Amino acid sequence: MKINSLKKKSSRISEGFLYTDQYQLTMAQVYFRMGMHEHQVQFDHFFRDYPDYGVHKAGYCINAGLEWLVDWMRNVRFTDTDYLHLKKMTGGAGNPLFHTDFLDWLKKFGNYEMIELQSIPEGRVIHPHESLNVVRGPLAQSQILETALLNMLNYQILIATKASRIREAGCRQLMLEFGVRRGHDRGANAGARAALIGGADFTSNAGISFELGFPPKGTHAHSLVQLFLTLGYTEEEAFQAFADVFPDDCILLVDTIDTLNSGVPNAIRVFEKLKKKGHRPVGIRLDSGDLAYLAIRSAKQLNDAGFKDVKIVLSNELDEMNIWQILKQIREEAGGYGLDSDSLIKRLVYGVGTRLITSVGDPALGGVYKLTAVRKNGVWEPSIKISESAEKIPHPGQKNVWRLYDNRGKATADLIGYRDEDLSRMESIELWHPYDPEKKRTLKTDEISASESLLVPVLFQGNIVYDFPSIEAIRFVRDEDIQRLDSGVKRLINPHVYHVSLTHRLMTIKQDLLREIQHA
Repeated sequence: MKINSLKKKSSRISEGFLYTDQYQLTMAQVYFRMGMHEHQVQFDHFFRDYPDYGVHKAGYCINAGLEWLVDWMRNVRFTDTDYLHLKKMTGGAGNPLFHTDFLDWLKKFGNYEMIELQSIPEGRVIHPHESLNVVRGPLAQSQILETALLNMLNYQILIATKASRIREAGCRQLMLEFGVRRGHDRGANAGARAALIGGADFTSNAGISFELGFPPKGTHAHSLVQLFLTLGYTEEEAFQAFADVFPDDCILLVDTIDTLNSGVPNAIRVFEKLKKKGHRPVGIRLDSGDLAYLAIRSAKQLNDAGFKDVKIVLSNELDEMNIWQILKQIREEAGGYGLDSDSLIKRLVYGVGTRLITSVGDPALGGVYKLTAVRKNGVWEPSIKISESAEKIPHPGQKNVWRLYDNRGKATADLIGYRDEDLSRMESIELWHPYDPEKKRTLKTDEISASESLLVPVLFQGNIVYDFPSIEAIRFVRDEDIQRLDSGVKRLINPHVYHVSLTHRLMTIKQDLLREIQHA
């Protein structure tokens, strides 16, 4: 009882206001000591590059995680327990690390009620270097927020992106997320949500399914068949027992013994009994072996028995690359068995687990949170960070992000500029390379069919000013955005580079700031 109680208490501390790095707190105390803690500042959240999985790389990302972040921000508070923990900390000389006046201030103002937030909505296609989330507010709170924001958003973006690529590789067929057993502790809940946003239709994770308003999906494991065999029953009797309990939701795992000589024939016999009783069998599941070959041969047996509509669920270490290879093999070989490859592909369902929930190949998104503006004497002054790498120099100032569409209706570029710039008044738009001031291209207005601002207000003056959409609505936006990408951007291998550019004004101000700092 004592251990459980302590564990619960620890969990509340670790997921509350102190869900941050120690250096955020030490910086906040410096700001407080210098009287700078209430200065109004702006931080931008963005990522520097797409996930790179080794043999292949993403050409776009899917935004996710915003609603959970805002919910956490609205409910978290610096507590008495947090106060006591920080008060006990000492430095190298044994003196208190955090001073009482700072802790008293945190006790009063340790929340995010004064933070303003602009964001690109969940489900939108996003690209490197553009502001996904813009945080404005008092310096101390804005600084402390960094860790939690990056933690909650980067991972969901990573998983939503992987899920989208898997969905596209699988010809947008039904996709189930099976990763909770292999996920990183409770992070599997966030991963399941992100997968539902990015491409999965359902998840096997029962709790998060109900929380998000989806029915959980699943079949049965090999252990069910193994148990029946050990107790002296047959594989067919194991299948029949499952079918008797779930006659209208019967999907049978057929590879425990011998897929083609035992599993599928036994499943067919059970399906025939279900059919006679007026029930419609749902499918079989293949979880090992050469999935393309087994799918073809299983489909042939099912078709010959009159079950042409029965689904074939594929699972076992699937991701976008091996699904692409499975479909390629099916297209090449199905005709040799008298099967139409397109019809077979349309009856496939993908159960995707480990390689999705852990984003195998690139397990972390390089999302960062950088100071870009400070309010001084009533005016917002741009702030810039110097780096030896041009790509690590953030774009300064209060900005907006626009998406430009060409005359085909395809997204042709994302443009970053100052938020008071008006594209509609420009006869032509100069798109400057974000890190090479010598490179640009020009689009005339008759080459642009539409433009849209991507950032929307989410938090303003302590209130939520944004209606968070359902996951179904987020998926609709995702599908629209993906359809408006050129096919080259969606390629699994060597995708076409999508242009993210700067306006002439932003490029000029950025270069002037760099020269000023270097001269100083």
